[in-house]
Amino acid sequence: MNITNALTVDFEDWYQGLEIPHTQWEGYEDRIGLAGGRLLDLFAEANVRATFFVLGYVAERHPKMIREIAEAGHEVATHGYSHTLIYQQKPEVFRQELIRAVRFLEDTTGQAVLGHRAPFFSITNESRWALDILSEQGLRYDSSIFPVHNYRYGIAGSPRWPYKIETRTAQLAEFPITTWEVLGQNLPVAGGAYFRIYPYALTRRAFRAINNAGQPAVFYLHPWEVDPDHPRIPLPRRISLTHYFNLGATEGRLRRLVRDFKFAPMKEILNVC
Repeated sequence: MNITNALTVDFEDWYQGLEIPHTQWEGYEDRIGLAGGRLLDLFAEANVRATFFVLGYVAERHPKMIREIAEAGHEVATHGYSHTLIYQQKPEVFRQELIRAVRFLEDTTGQAVLGHRAPFFSITNESRWALDILSEQGLRYDSSIFPVHNYRYGIAGSPRWPYKIETRTAQLAEFPITTWEVLGQNLPVAGGAYFRIYPYALTRRAFRAINNAGQPAVFYLHPWEVDPDHPRIPLPRRISLTHYFNLGATEGRLRRLVRDFKFAPMKEILNVC
């Protein structure tokens, strides 16, 4: 079955997903221009468009690149502002950061921001309140809920395919992070570290199984994953093992993936254009 999948990028720099507070980010080497340019070139060569979930902090420092992303036909959505775990934020802080990030993206691109992805997929049972704020602020969809259990994220037992959520103000579409059911368990196969840890053959088999079942998958990655030369710094072992593992394989595997499967921006899959 010729199913179209969602291709997504969590547009953040290499140090911003390492649980380093954003107040301490100054001084780290900025490589988002190099890595982002590499991704844009790869997508242009493959003639494929994606959704870029852009971190507000990055957008304010690289508005030219954000305009280039939009002008290349990609969707620009929001990844929040400070890459903070949502369940560690107060609702009003989350609301104000969301407003700041969305307003800047819309002013920069001239396009409405429809979608959101939480840093670290951190909409969990402890932070479902964020869905009401997303809807209140005019967002049309979210792609943050991971139907697994992980030490940082996940709502085990939540739906695996796109569905609607009733919030206080409107209906919000949710495109959960893709899993492959194996022996009754949800195996994460959506991208990121899993894309680098598993053999490519497993990723391809999982996506084929999902598409053959008539469902779209979502694939995600970060720009720094196609930049294997970004700095290495001391980190807790559970973070460093996944962050730095097999970075040199990402670009080649990504080129194969966009040849093997059909992709489009997430807003088009959900029909919220």
